[in-house]
Amino acid sequence: MFYSLTGALALTGPGMAVIDVGGVAFKCAVSMSTLRALPRIGGQATLYTYLNVREDALDLYGFYTRAELDCYKRLTAISGVGPKAALAILSEMAPEDVALAAAAGDAKRFTRASGVGTKLAQRIILELKDKVKGLSFAGTELAIAADPGVPSASGNAAQAAEALVTLGYSPSEAAAAVSRLDSQLPPEELIRLALKGFAGA
Repeated sequence: MFYSLTGALALTGPGMAVIDVGGVAFKCAVSMSTLRALPRIGGQATLYTYLNVREDALDLYGFYTRAELDCYKRLTAISGVGPKAALAILSEMAPEDVALAAAAGDAKRFTRASGVGTKLAQRIILELKDKVKGLSFAGTELAIAADPGVPSASGNAAQAAEALVTLGYSPSEAAAAVSRLDSQLPPEELIRLALKGFAGA
């Protein structure tokens, strides 16, 4: 229903931000990451939104980047991960960190988020990791010209592409996005730049 909201930042509080769009104020539940990225009160802000429809309420969620919104949708599609847990995870981890932690099977990273226990963290990893199981990103598919003397370069690119798939991008989209970047960069930076490229597409 709502793709995004752009207007003056009217109010912020714990886990929420209010955007005034032409005199109509929209209250959005937000992550700490989005709160930190917003301008001062009165400044112009854009939030990408997700409307959660329940029997007794309509809850609007706001995200500073499309990557964060996409990651939120991916998380809430997992059984047991509700809107609050997803926001808690995104308050602790950027989308690229979520993808890398899932690809690496690092449950401890997820348990740092409020309300996320070990069992839920393992379920998140299992479901996200299933998205990349059996896929190969090495060699010709990525078409990255790596220096044979630097074996970690293609590994960084493959890890970044694998992580992008856990965020919902197709293997071909992930491979194409990473192949345009410098494979010498660390995986976190490759993911961040690829997400930025997707957002600008």
